[in-house]
Amino acid sequence: MTTDSQPNNPLHGITLKAIVEDLQARHGWDGLADRVPVRCFQLEPSIKSSLKFLRKTPWAREKIERIYISDQRKIAKKKKRNAMRAARRAHKAELTTSEAGASEAGPSEE
Repeated sequence: MTTDSQPNNPLHGITLKAIVEDLQARHGWDGLADRVPVRCFQLEPSIKSSLKFLRKTPWAREKIERIYISDQRKIAKKKKRNAMRAARRAHKAELTTSEAGASEAGPSEE
């Protein structure tokens, strides 16, 4: 099996451990427990206990994976929006400096 066998799978190459660590860092254990109310997130949560539970419980793993995919899409959308805003600001600044340079040169003689 090649590494290109799942080009449309957004989770391809991402381990469950990386997903749980990312979600825990972003939402905290309380946030995860609110989204997926299971004991491994509510009572003495740890990465190890969460991984053990999620590997044995397909419905919970699917929920966690959907939350992760949703978060990644939101992050990508936000990055794209911020890049567009930065490009617009840079373009606007460029126009402003070129207009200022033209006004300092004085009126053109025709």
